[in-house]
Amino acid sequence: MDDGRTPTPMDRVAETWMDTLLELSPELHVELGRPGRESQYSDLSPDGHTARADAASSVLAAAAATEITDEVDEVTHAELVRTAELAVEAHDAGLWQRDLNVIASPAQSLREVFDLMPTETTEDWEHVAARLRHLPAAMDGYLASLETGIAAGTTPAIRQVTAVLAQTRKLTSPEGFFAALAARGPEGLRNELDDAAREAMDAYERLAGFLEHELAPHATPRDAVGRDAYALASREFVGIEIDLEETYAWGVEELNRMVAEQEAIAEQILPDATVEQAMAHLESDPAMCLDGTDALQAWMQRVSDEAVEELGATQFDIAAPLRRLECLIAPTDEGGIYYTPPSEDFSRPGRMWWSVPEGVTRFDTWRELTTVYHEGVPGHHLQLGTAAMHRDRLNSWRRFNWNSGHGEGWALYAERLMDELGYLATPADRLGMLDGQRMRAARVVLDIGVHLELPKPDGSGTWTGDDAYPFLARHVNMNDGFVRFEANRYLGWPGQAPSYKVGQREWERLRSDWTSRHGTDLKRFHADALALGSVGFSTLRAALLR
Repeated sequence: MDDGRTPTPMDRVAETWMDTLLELSPELHVELGRPGRESQYSDLSPDGHTARADAASSVLAAAAATEITDEVDEVTHAELVRTAELAVEAHDAGLWQRDLNVIASPAQSLREVFDLMPTETTEDWEHVAARLRHLPAAMDGYLASLETGIAAGTTPAIRQVTAVLAQTRKLTSPEGFFAALAARGPEGLRNELDDAAREAMDAYERLAGFLEHELAPHATPRDAVGRDAYALASREFVGIEIDLEETYAWGVEELNRMVAEQEAIAEQILPDATVEQAMAHLESDPAMCLDGTDALQAWMQRVSDEAVEELGATQFDIAAPLRRLECLIAPTDEGGIYYTPPSEDFSRPGRMWWSVPEGVTRFDTWRELTTVYHEGVPGHHLQLGTAAMHRDRLNSWRRFNWNSGHGEGWALYAERLMDELGYLATPADRLGMLDGQRMRAARVVLDIGVHLELPKPDGSGTWTGDDAYPFLARHVNMNDGFVRFEANRYLGWPGQAPSYKVGQREWERLRSDWTSRHGTDLKRFHADALALGSVGFSTLRAALLR
C-alpha cells in the first residue's frame, strides 16, 4: 500500500490472504501482472480444493481475532468474512466435484490464461512453453475432482458435458488454439513450443475422452440444480441474500416493461412496425453497419476513446493510467464480449475483448454501442481501474476482489446512466440498449425459473432446461449460435446471469437511498462507491449508508 494510509492489522490479514491466494492459484500472477510462477497452475485435485477451503477457514479465524480500527477496516472485515464463509460453504456442498460448464470452469480457464500471458520477449515465450507443459498435470487434477464427483453422485448436467466436449474437440484440432499459439512464437523456440502445444492438446484429448466415456454416462439429465445449491450460488454472485420468488416475479414484470419500451421505440423508428421489423429496418441501413472484425475493432476503440475523454471532463475523475483502454478481437470464436483488468502497475492496460463467432462478419453499431460503454467507460474499466488506483486506501486483496452482482450490475447501471447523460440519444441506439436490457431481464426469469423449477409465466407448466433456448430466442435478437451458447451458459452456471440485472436493481436502489440522505451529487456518489472496490451488496450498502 502507498503512504496515504498506514496499513492496519486488518490490512495485514487481507494482505496475507492475498499472498495465500497467489500461492494456491498461481494464475493470479498473470492476471495481476506480478512476476513469479509464470508457468504454474492451481492444484485442481481434491487435495487442492481441500487446501483452499482450509485456507478460507484460517482467514475467518484471523479476521475474527483482529482489531477493527477504522471504516476501511470495517469494509475489509465484512467482505473477508462474507467471501471466506461462502468459500467454505461451497466446498462443503461439493460444488467443485461437478465444476463443468460452457464458460467458467477449468475446462476453459486452463486455456484462457494464455490470453493474458506476455509474448513480447523470448523469455515470455519460454514461460508460455513451460505453462503448456504444466497444463497436463493441472488437467489430471481436474479430472480427479470430476471422478470424485462421479463416485459421490455429484455430477454436472449432460447438456453441459456434451457442449464442453464440442469445445474441447476444437482445442485438440491441428488448426486449433494451441497449434496457432505455438506458431506465433519465435523461430528459435518453435520446436519446443510445438512439442509443448502437442502435450497441451493431448491433455485436452484426455478431457474429451473422459467427458465422452466416463462422465457422460453418469451425468444428470436434469438441468436444474435445486433451491439449496441455487441459493448458495445466488448469495455468492450477488453478495446479498435475495428473495428468489420475489425476484422471479420482478423479473417477469421487468421483462414485460422492456418489451413495452422497445415496442414504443420501434414505432418511432418505423411507424406501425414491430420490434423485429424495426430492427430489420436498422440492419438494412449501411450507415449503421460494420463489415469485418478490423472495422469492428477500430470502431470499438474510437467509441471508447471518445467516452473516456468526454466523461473524464464532466462526470468522473478518470486518472491518467485509466485513460488507456485497448479494444481487441479475442483469439477464440466462442461468442461473447468480456473485459480483462490492467496489471497492478498498469503496464498492461485494461482490455475489452470481442470473441466473434465463426462466420460472423457483420456488426450493427446501434446494437453494440451500449456494449462498449458496458465493458469500458463508465462500465467495467472505470469500475475495476478505479479500485486499482486506490492503493492509498485499499489493500491488494480489496483491489483484487470481485463480486459479479456489484461488477456486472454496475456495468448495466452504466448503460442506463449513458442513456440519462444523452449518449443514447437516437431511437436506434436506445433500441440497442433495450435489446441488451431485455436479454438480461429474460435471463432472470429463465435462470431462476429453470433451476428452481418454477411455473412458467405463460402458465404452460413448469420450467425445464428444454424451455431455455426457445424462450431466449423470443427475447434475444442475435444469431442462433449466440443464443444457443447463452442458453447453455445459464443452464450450467446457475445464479450468475441474474446477477447482472439484479445487481443493476441493487445499484439503483442504493443510489435512491444515498441521494435521499446526501443529495443529488451523483459524481460524488459514483466516486465514493467505486472507491470501495468490488464488494458484495451487503457490504456496499453498509459502507455507503453508514
